[in-house]
Amino acid sequence: MTSPDAAPADWSDRADEAARSVTRMFGQRLFFLPGTHIAAIERPSGGLKNLVRPWHYWWQAHYVDCLVDAGRRELARGARFDSGSRPSAGQLASQLVTGIRLRNFLTMVNHYYDDMAWLALSTLRLEKLAEETRKPGARRHARIRQRLTLQFDSASTDDLGGGTFWSTKRDFKNTPATAPVALYYARTGNATRAQALADWLHAKLFDPAQGLYQDGLRIGSDGEVVLEAAIYTYNQGPVLGALLELGGEAELERAAALVNAVARHLTRPATLASGRTTAVLRCDGSGDGGLFTGILARYLALAATDDRLSRHTRATARALVAETAQALWEGRRPVDPAEPLARRGARLVFPVFPETPASRTYPAGAAVELSTQLQTWMVLEAAAAAAGTASPEPGHPAS
Repeated sequence: MTSPDAAPADWSDRADEAARSVTRMFGQRLFFLPGTHIAAIERPSGGLKNLVRPWHYWWQAHYVDCLVDAGRRELARGARFDSGSRPSAGQLASQLVTGIRLRNFLTMVNHYYDDMAWLALSTLRLEKLAEETRKPGARRHARIRQRLTLQFDSASTDDLGGGTFWSTKRDFKNTPATAPVALYYARTGNATRAQALADWLHAKLFDPAQGLYQDGLRIGSDGEVVLEAAIYTYNQGPVLGALLELGGEAELERAAALVNAVARHLTRPATLASGRTTAVLRCDGSGDGGLFTGILARYLALAATDDRLSRHTRATARALVAETAQALWEGRRPVDPAEPLARRGARLVFPVFPETPASRTYPAGAAVELSTQLQTWMVLEAAAAAAGTASPEPGHPAS
């Protein structure tokens, strides 16, 4: 195995391997409809099981984001991630958005504002990718975002002094909803709303003892407000993204402090194949938690390439991403040709935790969960982005 200091092209190659494994293992048409794409939640699994189990709107939104990452690398090198005969990453992402709308009963609106925020962010990136590659569909994605923006406007109220509600129950304002909505507002030119949400997060949910953002404020049946003080890795990611997007002096200082706090409090030791012990980002298991660290890595990669941050902060962010990516890559398990997964074209299975190989978390014959595989794909894409092997994001300060 190579070290995380390997040539940047290695990260792009590894991200391609992850993209091929995930899209082949989990990707399928929705109800066999042409022009659609959706991800199964678990493999191996039968078609009937896929119809009755939860399909996880927000996992699919992050699948869109991963495909956009692969599309940006396709744009940088002029070649598709999965051979010339298969759809490009951008085509798959557009078909996935169609699949999400159909699977969600012909709408992009659901009961959770954080779910919708993730989809709004991913379709915004997809729209920009479509514009750069001169592909149709950008206008359709803009209409989706217009509808979702109305949802965010209605959920970002003065209750509890600001912030964004988590769900249509409107009894919980939290970082999982407020941070991606703030980032979305910042990326779509509504800096005033974005700043207000970022300031609310810092005033209400920032824990100065750890330098990290807590989960949220819940309104009880008696009207009492209760702090949910849990610290989750993925909450730090979109806060970091929003601070970088806003870009004021105070926001950049907060962003740098947040990167350093992540390095202090959200890492674990892992021993690589070389015998070297390193610090990797903490992962949170399967289910929804299987996505958490991938989301954080996505935004750490932005910090790693942002010239407005100090060299030390950028190096810290880059090391967190690269070391975690290296550990996850070394923990991969080749799929045996006799496994059912191999019949779907899967070649690799990635671990749930960077410190534990996939041969232990997903031995041959075990069911493999989409969220955990998307997470490794996200981390490898983040490593490629931090190393500069993707086409720069439009508007990114380092571009």
